[in-house]
Amino acid sequence: MTEQVTDVGPPSQLSSATEQSLIMRGLICGPKLAACGIVLSTWGVIMLAMLGIFFTTHSAVLIEDVPVTDDSIYQDGNPQRIYAMYNSVGYNCFIAAAIYILFGAFSTCQMKLNKQKEYLVH
Repeated sequence: MTEQVTDVGPPSQLSSATEQSLIMRGLICGPKLAACGIVLSTWGVIMLAMLGIFFTTHSAVLIEDVPVTDDSIYQDGNPQRIYAMYNSVGYNCFIAAAIYILFGAFSTCQMKLNKQKEYLVH
């Protein structure tokens, strides 16, 4: 029995078909959807980070967005419970901003994969 061995070359030199299939495997959305995701995630990060800052500094304008009832506001004279709720909502805003950062990174990767796909020879 003789075995036929083929030389595939160094692993850094992939064939164009293999390179194209690797790029296509990670490509989920098109360039327009990726650009839209970048714009929306940028706006979401800016908006939610600002809201998080304003909630953690206990902005009086945002009292309507804190989950308290009118009875619990006037129950005792201690504002620490209200401040804790402000901080909780602020931390939730920061967590949502972090999720938007991940979404923006994903959209940026998709945009780069779409750019690489444009330069491949079919």
